[in-house]
Amino acid sequence: MHELSLAESAIELIESVARKECFTRVRVVHLEVGALSCVEPDALAFAFQSASLGTCAEGARLNVLHVPGEGMCPSCGTTSVMDKLYALCPVCEGGALRVQRGTEMRVKDLDVE
Repeated sequence: MHELSLAESAIELIESVARKECFTRVRVVHLEVGALSCVEPDALAFAFQSASLGTCAEGARLNVLHVPGEGMCPSCGTTSVMDKLYALCPVCEGGALRVQRGTEMRVKDLDVE
C-alpha cells in the first residue's frame, strides 16, 4: 500500500513546517490528490490517521481535494479532461494525451493552533 508511504511523507513535511512556523497542533490538513495519481483517498485517510499518531497532526481531519486529470494531444494540441492515464485524444484520436495535471499529491494548506 503506497498510501502509507505517501501519508508518512506528508507527516514529515507537516512536522518540518511546524518546527519552522512554531505551531504545535494541526486541526485540518487540506491535501490535493490528482485523479491520475493512483492514490485511493480512503486508503490514504486510513494511512494518514495511523502515520500521524504521536505527531502534531494526530487527530487532524484530512480534507482531500480532488484535482481532475488534464492532458494535451501531441497531434492536434487539444487540451482535454483525462479520467485515466494513456487516454486517447477525444478530438482526433491521434495518440495518447500527454498529462498536464492530475498526477500530483500535495499538502495545500493547514489549519493549525
